[in-house]
Amino acid sequence: MVANHSSKIALVTGATGFVGSHLTERLVRDKWVVHIVVRPTSSWQQLEPIKDKVNIHIHDGTTEGLLDIFAEVKPSIVFHLASLFLAQHTSADIVQMMQSNITFSTQLLEAMVKHQVYCLVNTGTSWQHYENKDYSPVCLYAASKQAFEAILQFYWETTPLNAITLKLFETYGKNDPRKKLLSLLEKTAKQKEVLAMSPGEQLIDIVYIDDVIDAYLMAAERLLSGKVNDYEEYKVSTESPLKLKEFVEIYQEEIGVNLPIEWGGRAYRNREVMIPWNKGVLLPGWQAKITIREGIRKVQNQDKV
Repeated sequence: MVANHSSKIALVTGATGFVGSHLTERLVRDKWVVHIVVRPTSSWQQLEPIKDKVNIHIHDGTTEGLLDIFAEVKPSIVFHLASLFLAQHTSADIVQMMQSNITFSTQLLEAMVKHQVYCLVNTGTSWQHYENKDYSPVCLYAASKQAFEAILQFYWETTPLNAITLKLFETYGKNDPRKKLLSLLEKTAKQKEVLAMSPGEQLIDIVYIDDVIDAYLMAAERLLSGKVNDYEEYKVSTESPLKLKEFVEIYQEEIGVNLPIEWGGRAYRNREVMIPWNKGVLLPGWQAKITIREGIRKVQNQDKV
């Protein structure tokens, strides 16, 4: 176990995911003592380079198990990124989604307050705001995020817990295993097979991973320095959305390849987000620094470093 000789002791959930693994790597680089809570079935691929530099705790799914982990770790702050993301769910997904996004998340809050851990960086989604409404979920995943925020409110209203929720938009960057936009474009560039896409008129707000991680660390500093009274909520946005078609054009220019894309080859999804939520506020002192072109270049150059 990595020794806890530091006031910067972080417990991270969701550390094996794309955003969580980048956050964990950054915390290690910044000399935090890092503990991660994982499921027995979690994949380690994203964390392989730093696996020996973090403390790993296998959660058995029980509240008691999480209480035991907190008794051992005594973190100064929790970064909560664990969730089951599904843009569209099936009936078979419901139990697992509620277990991950609501039950486990509530167990986490209970363990925090029982062990006097009062700083939480939570993760939300812009998809809680379909058609720019104060609340309208794009999908069941977004609804589960909102449900947990209601539970979180109970805890910050009735205990000394302070929390910041960071609402994420689209994210991209190096070493991304998700089947997201950039990986689809990369696959199309390599295989030259026609990619059927929507008409492409929807606006996307896509943030490079390094900027996203900066937001998590700045939120942590805000909490640990006592600047948060109960609860705050911020968006992690470029504030410069662009059409999907425009993003693809920029990507093609940067890689020097014209992609065989069939625009309109598939319909827009039910409740497609045509204009991203733009009513939130940015974390004080934070802004996205990496442009789309710079981000694409970083991803393209990752295998050349």
